[in-house]
Amino acid sequence: MESTRGKLLVAAPSLADPNFRLTVLLMLEHGAEGALGVVLNRPSELTVKGAIDEWDAAVSEPRVVFVGGPVSQSSVIALASVALDDADDHWSQVVGRIGTIDLEKNPGDIGGLDQVRIFAGYAAWAPGQLEGELEENAWFVLEHDGSDPFAEAPEELWWEVMARQDGELNRLRLYPRNPTDN
Repeated sequence: MESTRGKLLVAAPSLADPNFRLTVLLMLEHGAEGALGVVLNRPSELTVKGAIDEWDAAVSEPRVVFVGGPVSQSSVIALASVALDDADDHWSQVVGRIGTIDLEKNPGDIGGLDQVRIFAGYAAWAPGQLEGELEENAWFVLEHDGSDPFAEAPEELWWEVMARQDGELNRLRLYPRNPTDN
């Protein structure tokens, strides 16, 4: 199976797991060892200022820590978009201008930072697990646009991604925000 690294993993409406209901993930790794990604559309109530004060001015709005997934929620992952000409060794490319950055460093010491988002926890799959879920049609693997990881209205990201698709997937943009309202 082709790697999902650098792509969006978008939950199908049928995926009932509350950790992933109507989520959009950016996949950071996917290979023989398994897969890892962060949920892009689950902002928390915790402000970056309250969690990692020195990074508050560097993060994109909303300036909160995002729930990256159910695994290891005490760990932190930061995504950034950078000017590739200025990227340095404190940045690890995932796709295009988007990569992870070292939060141990001072934001001013990392060259070329454009946008930053901080995630507590991540989503992970054992070898073969994600492939099985993909065969069950629990997820859609889609291309991202460069702004998805830093969406200004992250709660709307699932519907925005669906609206960009063709055919049947485009119809999902009409999926109710609250299915009980249907």
